[in-house]
This record gives sequence, C-alpha cells and structure tokens, in this order.
Amino acid sequence: MQMLTKFESKSNRVKGIAFHPKRPWILAALHNGSVQLWDYRMGTLLERFDEHDGPVRGIAFHPSQPLFVSAGDDYKIKVWNYKTRRCQFTLTGHLDYVRTVYFHHEYPWILSCSDDQTIRIWNWQSRNCIAILTGHNHYVMSAQFHPKEDLIVSASLDQTVRVWDISGLRKKNAAPGTVAYDESAH
Repeated sequence: MQMLTKFESKSNRVKGIAFHPKRPWILAALHNGSVQLWDYRMGTLLERFDEHDGPVRGIAFHPSQPLFVSAGDDYKIKVWNYKTRRCQFTLTGHLDYVRTVYFHHEYPWILSCSDDQTIRIWNWQSRNCIAILTGHNHYVMSAQFHPKEDLIVSASLDQTVRVWDISGLRKKNAAPGTVAYDESAH
C-alpha cells in the first residue's frame, strides 16, 4: 500500500469525497461551501463549483450520465452537469443539514438523508420527492441504496442501522429508462 497523490485545498475541512466511475477524477465536498473536481492522475484541479451556502457534506457522481449531486448545510441538494459546468437544478424539502446523497444505479433516483431525521428519495428527472422515510429519532448520518436489491440502509445517531424495503416504490414508479435524460433540454 502506498499513497499515490495528495491534494490540499484552501478549506479547513473536506466533508465528502467521490470517485468518478470511469474517469481518473474525484470530487471533494468542502466545508467552505465549494465542490472541487480533481484529476487524481495529474494532481490538478479541473473545476470548482461554488453555489452552496455553507458546508457541503454529500457528494456523488452519476454512474453513467455527466452528472453529480451535492448537498449540505443549506438544506439543498444540487444536481450538476460537469460538461456544462453548471448547476442544472436544486431540490428542496429537507428541513436541516443534508448529510449524504447518492444516485441509484438503475432508476432516476437520488437518495438523501438529513439531520431532520428523514431519508428522502427524489426523481431527478421529474425533480420531485417521491418518498420520505421516517422512523429515526435523531440525525440520519448516512444512507445508501443496495447495489442490486430494492433496499436502502441508513445509520443514525439514534444508535440504529435500519434496512428499508423500497420495492413498492419501484412498482409505483415508471420502469427505468422510460424518460431519457436530454442534456440539450437543460
């Protein structure tokens, strides 16, 4: 084991990181409200994204589209197109800090969790919240989609890890791929 590259930024803390699924890129979510896109092979900063008000905690690349999602202490979830270098839209609804965000591997969904004690699932194509999972009684620190099953796992400061069955949500929503993401429309 050896360290390949080290990056330093002007923020006092890095709150979240993500690898690109194919390119030699990483995203760094920073306490100062910025998101940085780095090429880890070259060790160069490719781009900065500065639209969050306050620390950015959650960050994730889309598995196949030229998109990433970020979230933070401004209660906002932002979906970015890294080709156009712009925020495509902002999802609002959480009532406190948003801790983590992830894209679903197959459906046009984003998972988020928050200090408001909820986990939310958003359809990023329709830009709507399609589910709110409640039951935790403290901050929800992390949540992720299962890589193959219709499940979500969440972890909270209420000292519980919970597994949620979302198969009903899949059945209720349209089949994957029925709405293609059109970059030119955004």
